[in-house]
Amino acid sequence: MERILILDDDAAILSYLRVFFMQLGRHEVRTLQESPKAVATIEEFRPDLLLLDIDMPRMTGIDVLRALGGHALRPEILAISGVEDVKLAVEAMKLGAYDYLTKPLDAEKLVIAVDRALERRTLKRQVETLKEKLAGEQTPFARIVTRSPKMLEVFRRIEVVAPTSNPVLVWGESGTGKELVARALHTLSPRRDKRFVAVNAGVFAAELFASEFFGHAKGAFTGALSEKSGIIEESNAGTLFLDEIGELSLPIQVKLLRVLQEGEYNRVGSTENRRVDVRLVTATNKDLREEIQKGSFRPDLFYRLNVCSIYLPPLRERGDDDVDLLSQYFLERYAQQHGKAVSTLSEEVRGLLRHYPFPGNVRELENLINSAVLLEPGPELTRSSLPQYFLEATHEKLRGPHGPPEGCEGEVDWSLERMEADHVGRVLRFANGNRTVAARLLGISRVTLLAKIRAYKLE
Repeated sequence: MERILILDDDAAILSYLRVFFMQLGRHEVRTLQESPKAVATIEEFRPDLLLLDIDMPRMTGIDVLRALGGHALRPEILAISGVEDVKLAVEAMKLGAYDYLTKPLDAEKLVIAVDRALERRTLKRQVETLKEKLAGEQTPFARIVTRSPKMLEVFRRIEVVAPTSNPVLVWGESGTGKELVARALHTLSPRRDKRFVAVNAGVFAAELFASEFFGHAKGAFTGALSEKSGIIEESNAGTLFLDEIGELSLPIQVKLLRVLQEGEYNRVGSTENRRVDVRLVTATNKDLREEIQKGSFRPDLFYRLNVCSIYLPPLRERGDDDVDLLSQYFLERYAQQHGKAVSTLSEEVRGLLRHYPFPGNVRELENLINSAVLLEPGPELTRSSLPQYFLEATHEKLRGPHGPPEGCEGEVDWSLERMEADHVGRVLRFANGNRTVAARLLGISRVTLLAKIRAYKLE
């Protein structure tokens, strides 16, 4: 059961909130009236969520936020105030508050805010668990961050296929994590104590691939001053992961087929047959059946490679939970790497990430978060740190296929700010002026919505 600590100098409010949460029956609740005891109580009670009154004597809610700072036991925090003050709300959120609610508290708004704050708390804990796995003993799937049922099905398939020596074809869009799957196959196989070698076929010029892959004899070509072993020899007895298999030339495909069928190959410039025992895992983002129809891929090689196949779904099919989990995971990794104080994503940013299709999949999400963390000056990742291409793409998706915003049809150069103002206004009208509902539809906090209403003069 999740724990909630309520800190307020008003005994009546404490009594009301205690009864309110007891009736919900979902949380363990404790109240505190003396703000100077906040840190000590948190260390003793270890709450998941703190409902914090900002307007307290002696030690204000802002003072408590500062005192908690980067405390190891710091809970998620909902700031509460008797006045609707945007500057105060912004300050509280800069100091780490998740959201800002005003008194008198609306029961529906309170439940929504509490549920979202605790959801973020759970997300952070899951990321911490993943980081501990990575730092400690490696599990086969430790580096694949997911909660998606589709990905868990991939895990089950890997566990079935891994113990065999059969070739495996991993297919899916670019950036979905095909090399991570290949490494998991190796870790779960009898070859786990031998070498895992990863090669991208697309990075070699066609005329150089044979030499690099199979090795060459001395004098095989100009510049071959000595004998050289190839990649396939270096991976003997282990696992060879060959990415972008669809990029191989037809002559190389013939030689690779021989390796699969006979376990033999020749170095370039040599007639000596060499034996090799290697488990081959290949990957592609192409439709190899289509390449066969074009005549650019051998059907006999395809059938040998496709003995076992594993499909990796794109990020957009893995659900919002995986986008949230991966975003928080990359945020914490790159915040530590760059020495930045940012520790969370704003509700607005989470909403935007959920609406973006990520054609570059997990790799694109990682690069996006990396660059945004580098640019973010505060403790929370905001839209101002996100790249322009991403903001334009998400705005276009949210705007829909019906053309420019109302009133902009005749304008050639209308700004993103104008588009956002129009969109926020339309959502407010759709919600009949209910700011809580509008904020939920926009995927942002109520405080962020209030700031936009003032900025765009939408009162």
